Amino acid sequence: DGRAGNPDPVGDAIMTDAVPSMASVQEEIVAEMAGLEDGLKTYAYLVRLGQALEPPQESIRQDAHAVSGCQSQVWIKAELDAGHLRIAADSEAMITRGIIALLLRVLDGRTPAEILDGDLFFLDKTGLKSHLSPARGNGLAAMVQTIRSRAEGVTGRGPGLL
Repeated sequence: DGRAGNPDPVGDAIMTDAVPSMASVQEEIVAEMAGLEDGLKTYAYLVRLGQALEPPQESIRQDAHAVSGCQSQVWIKAELDAGHLRIAADSEAMITRGIIALLLRVLDGRTPAEILDGDLFFLDKTGLKSHLSPARGNGLAAMVQTIRSRAEGVTGRGPGLL
């Protein structure tokens, strides 16, 4: 077909067999965090992830994308692209940006059904929930719920807002 020497990186990235499963990505995170014995090391890890997180291509810091229930300001935008939910998110707080980086690593580019049906077991297996303050834990729950709500909106399974 003439494409043998010129593969389509965008098309390849969307193919299901080219994308690691949600479970395998979560297991990678669990392995990475296994050596973090306490909350301070976990927070340092999250700060490093937050600092490394690329800012969204466009400004998403708009009221329409704001997530309520978070200790710090968080914005999440989701768009359906070729059947996959593309998620952009940002926060002013580095720890929160680190949490966002983990959520994006697991959920960005998945189908809405994968997001809605998937179990985010890494949150428990890493001890992340237990290391977060109650306010940050509530924020994490709000971010997950917002992403799932946006996935519901594009599937017709609920009233999500893109």
